[in-house]
Amino acid sequence: MNTFKALVDWLKHAITDNEQFHLGYAAEASEFVRFNHAKVRQAGQVQQASLTLKLINDGRHADLGITLAGEPELDRQRLAAGLQQLRETLPLLPQDPYLLLNPTAWQSNNEQARPLPDITTVLDAISEAADGVDLVGIYAAGPISRGFASSSGAFGWHQANSFNFDFSLFHANGEAVKASYAGHTWDSAEFAARLQQAREQLTFLDRPLHPLPPGQYRAYLAPAALEEIISIITWGGFSAQAIASKGSSLQRLYAAEQQLSPLVTVTEQISGSLSQAFSTEGYPRSDVTLINAGKADGQLVNSRSAAEYGLSANGASGDESPSALQMAAGNLAQADILKQLGTGLYISNLWYLNYSDLPAARLTGMTRFATFWVEDGEIKAPISTMRFDDSVYSLLGSQLEALTAERELLLSASTYGQRNTASNLLPGALVKRLTLTL
Repeated sequence: MNTFKALVDWLKHAITDNEQFHLGYAAEASEFVRFNHAKVRQAGQVQQASLTLKLINDGRHADLGITLAGEPELDRQRLAAGLQQLRETLPLLPQDPYLLLNPTAWQSNNEQARPLPDITTVLDAISEAADGVDLVGIYAAGPISRGFASSSGAFGWHQANSFNFDFSLFHANGEAVKASYAGHTWDSAEFAARLQQAREQLTFLDRPLHPLPPGQYRAYLAPAALEEIISIITWGGFSAQAIASKGSSLQRLYAAEQQLSPLVTVTEQISGSLSQAFSTEGYPRSDVTLINAGKADGQLVNSRSAAEYGLSANGASGDESPSALQMAAGNLAQADILKQLGTGLYISNLWYLNYSDLPAARLTGMTRFATFWVEDGEIKAPISTMRFDDSVYSLLGSQLEALTAERELLLSASTYGQRNTASNLLPGALVKRLTLTL
C-alpha cells in the first residue's frame, strides 16, 4: 500500500489546476502448480503490479495502463511519461457527455490477512487424497491487491489471500469428473472430502452409458452446473444500461411480468468477498440485493448509466456484471440429494451455454463431465453428452423444487493477464423438469 500511496502523492503534485485523475492499482504475488497424473509437473511464481491512469480535463478523459517495476524512481518515471502521453492525447478527443465523476473524498481499507497454507502442506494433502487416480489440475494461491485514488481525495485499498485448486479426475476410458476447491482458508479434511466425492463419481464412469431419449426429466444441478446458468444470466441481466435499453435477459422479471421461485434470493455480496469495495470509476461499492424471494429488486449501476438514465451509481463495473454473487441456501441436505431426486438426472457440469431466446431468458447448452442417470435414489450409469433448452423462469421458477443447505464457493479460475477476483457462492438446485432436446 505504501508504494501505491507514494505514487498517488507524486501525481497529486504533478497535475495542473485544470486536471483531475483516477489512479487504479492491481498487484498479485501468486504461486502456480500444475498437476498431471497426480504429480507436480510444473511450479512457479508470478509477482506483478500495474497502474491504470485516467486523466480528465474539461470533460475529456483518456486511460493508460502502466506496468510497474517495483523500483520507486523507475515507477515514478513511467507514471510521469504516462501523464505526459495522456496530456498530449486529451486535446484530440471530444467531451464525454456521460462522464460522471464522484467528488467525494471517501476512504476504504480492507485487508483480509488470513494466512494461506504452506505449499508443502497443500502438496502433501493433494498427493495423499489423489493416490491411485489420474488427477489433472492447477493450484493458484497468494495475495491479490487492488487500489484506487482520485484527485478529489478518494482512496481505497483492498488485499485478500485466496487459493483455487481447479482439477479433474480422469478415467482410463477418457471420461472425467471435474471439481474444484477454493477459498480463504485451506482445510485438508474438507478438501479430502471434496476429492473423495469425485473419486466415488469416477467409479460410475466405468459403466455402460445409459441411453436417454430427448424429453423432460427430473434433475439435480450441482453448484458448478448452476454456476454456468447464473454466469450467462449475468451477461447484462442485472445491468442498469441493459434494463433501461430493454436488452436484459431478465427484462420481464424487472418489468414484473415474470417471477422466479420464492426460494431464489440473489445478492451482490461485496462485504467479506475477494472483490474490492470500490469501483475503477471511483465509487464505493456495497451489498446489493438483486433478486428478493423470486422478484426483481436492485440493479447494478455504473457512473455512465447513472449519467445517461438519471440513476444513482452504486459502484458497478464497466459491464455492470456482479463480481461477488451469492444465492441464498435452501433446506435440502447434501446427504439427501439422491434420495430426494429419486429418478432423474444428476448433472455435475454444463458448458457451451448461450441464449436460444434472450427476451424469454431461454438458454441452451450441453451436459459435461459426470452426468448420471439416477433410479430410486441410486446412481445407475453415466449418460452421453446431451443438449438442453429451457427457460430460467422454469429452472429457477415454476420447476424449482429445492436448493441445498450447503453452498459451494466457486472462484474464477481465469488467470488471463492476472488472477481474477470474481466469485460465486451457490447451492445446488433440484428441479422437477429439465428439457433435453437432443
